[in-house]
Amino acid sequence: MTGLSRYLVTPRVSKYRLFVWVAPETLPDSAVVAIACDDDYTFGVLQSGVHELWALRLGTQLETRPRYTPQSTFETFPFPQAGEEARREIAEAAEALGTLRVGWLSPPGMTDADLSRRTLTNLYNQAPSWLSQAHEKLDRAVQAAYGWEYPLDQDSVLTHLVALNRSRADAHDLTSEGGSVEAEGES
Repeated sequence: MTGLSRYLVTPRVSKYRLFVWVAPETLPDSAVVAIACDDDYTFGVLQSGVHELWALRLGTQLETRPRYTPQSTFETFPFPQAGEEARREIAEAAEALGTLRVGWLSPPGMTDADLSRRTLTNLYNQAPSWLSQAHEKLDRAVQAAYGWEYPLDQDSVLTHLVALNRSRADAHDLTSEGGSVEAEGES
């Protein structure tokens, strides 16, 4: 984390796949996955519905809650090979989402008791329209960076991601021992 102004964390086990920024002096423990980056583009791609779907399908579960497993969900995820304009659009949508979430979590003038009930889980349970709109804008930008029409259904997104993962694995001469992945139900 040396030299970073912030970095991303996500809980290993959570009802929602949420990524949040933390200060570089924060020491993560084993309950979170830390990702060494400080750019809004990466945050946007990881917080998108595209990555969430990948993580849900390729991750594991603890009881009924999804578990984020870096080896199968992060390391195999085929990020879009986005140009500068697409990266900027994703970064702007991600920054706006982050700003909205922080504003909801800690608005001025609230008591400590009120603030203690303002968690991201509670926010996503409520799913206000402004949050859905911010995620839609982010998802549009991410899908556009892949060159896909918006919106794609989940099966199409997963099919495209698996194909992209395979083509990149083949291009790098990776073997089936650790290179490409297959979607659930594929052979």
